[in-house]
Amino acid sequence: MDLGLEGRVALVTGSTRGIGRAIAQRLVREGAQVVVNGRSEDGLHEAQREIGAAAAVAADVSDAKACAKLVKEVERSLGRLDVLVCNVGSGASVPPGQEDPAEWQRMLSINLFSATNAIAAAKPLLGANGGAIVCISSICGLEALGCPLAYSAAKSALMSYVRGAARELGRSNVRINAVAPGNIVFPGSVWEKKLTDDGAAVQGMLEREVALRRLGTPEEIADMTAFLVSKRSAFTTGAVFVVDGGQVRS
Repeated sequence: MDLGLEGRVALVTGSTRGIGRAIAQRLVREGAQVVVNGRSEDGLHEAQREIGAAAAVAADVSDAKACAKLVKEVERSLGRLDVLVCNVGSGASVPPGQEDPAEWQRMLSINLFSATNAIAAAKPLLGANGGAIVCISSICGLEALGCPLAYSAAKSALMSYVRGAARELGRSNVRINAVAPGNIVFPGSVWEKKLTDDGAAVQGMLEREVALRRLGTPEEIADMTAFLVSKRSAFTTGAVFVVDGGQVRS
């Protein structure tokens, strides 16, 4: 299927590894000019070379001013912005009930404000060309699955934001959707460590909880994301798409 992404300019935040990297790679294969992003220069330009990205810009997108500079650099380098994928996030937190105000703020900054900052900065450029946004969330924001509480709450807030922002962004000629992945394994991921530590326990969980009885891959999240930012989904906005092998039941 031709997704019509040839020549489109796409910024993928948090794209040096894992899901973000797979999304960047998929968009490059579709002919998009992709800008990869990470908090620091470490590994960023290596990822750019390996992915074949058009540009690489270091920025901490949990900082609104850094986001503004990031978008200005994309405009300076490539002249436009058509696609924004907000992929920054982390579930590493403290056990439920042990959160203090600083931890709540940290998790919201990583998992919610990293997206809202980027969207606010990119909105004018995206609106000029009928742009599309996808936010990478998590099924932990949909059900109580034993995930860290602050992470689950932040991802739930992100999905609420996507639903609520769709009308306002639509008036600016911008679509927004979210993808909620389930258990995704890749080098350096939590699930890679769990498989190494106790593969039998992981398989037991999959047999009990996941309809397809396996872990997902970053490429499967990238496939859904590429479709959602393409013109093939031109009448789709304000929606959350679960990609979890059938784990969520609600």
